[in-house]
Amino acid sequence: MKIRKAVFPVAGLGTRVLPATKAMPKEMLTIVDRPLIQYVVDEAREAGIEHFVFVTGRNKAVIEDHFDRMFELDTTLAARGKKAEQDILAQSQPEAGAMSFTRQQAPLGLGHAVWCARDIVGNEPFAVVLPDELVLNTPGCLKQMIEAASQLGNKANVLAVEAVPDHLTHQYGICGVGKRTGKTFEVDGMVEKPPKGTAPSNLSITGRYILQPEIFKILETQERGAGGEIQLTDAMIGLARTQKFYGVEFEGERHDCGSKAGFLRANIAYGLKRPELREGLIAEMKKYLET
Repeated sequence: MKIRKAVFPVAGLGTRVLPATKAMPKEMLTIVDRPLIQYVVDEAREAGIEHFVFVTGRNKAVIEDHFDRMFELDTTLAARGKKAEQDILAQSQPEAGAMSFTRQQAPLGLGHAVWCARDIVGNEPFAVVLPDELVLNTPGCLKQMIEAASQLGNKANVLAVEAVPDHLTHQYGICGVGKRTGKTFEVDGMVEKPPKGTAPSNLSITGRYILQPEIFKILETQERGAGGEIQLTDAMIGLARTQKFYGVEFEGERHDCGSKAGFLRANIAYGLKRPELREGLIAEMKKYLET
């Protein structure tokens, strides 16, 4: 099963991290020295994704600009002999035609955002990557999922899952666990935010999906669910009646950068992974904790 395209829903308002996102898209907030969106695009590129599809909204044009060439900047760096900076920019520059942008014109939920990409994705399996969730690991989460999918049937759907504390399962989409092979298992049912004490497991569905194109037909007529929005989980439950879903317990540390605490935690974690920053960051943290 070849996965060539990935959908990035980036139309959200980022209300959990206001006021930072009043004028700046949350996807452009930086973790150390790169915006969130760059991390997930790099993760997708590592996994072999060839076409990157962004579902945007109003005031998100800066995301498109980020992946475009800036001739003034390139010229200035070249004139000043800043080769290292030029190389950094070149590494994140996509090939011409590798990125597509479409608008979600109303905030109708994740399921609706995915549906907006239907004509660009076409009739082939695709990945969905939520930009405000980062997974710190090599290989990346999406590459682990695609490797798992290569061992499954052509019509398999794959979800990234992680264990959460039992007393918090009511805050997540939870999947039931069927036949297991290593870190991959058949999903035996899905439920969005089950009442306390009723969850089929403690494995939550996180922000990485591999879906079959038949999901678009379901989303087209999907009724609004929780929060008055078209929920992707509801559509996946419908698709599971005719196609198999599998869960992959990925390796890595997930960071919810859509929350203020998660955003700060991610900056520290990614900073500590950078050899040129680690020593200085630890020293500053020690000084802060001593005061």
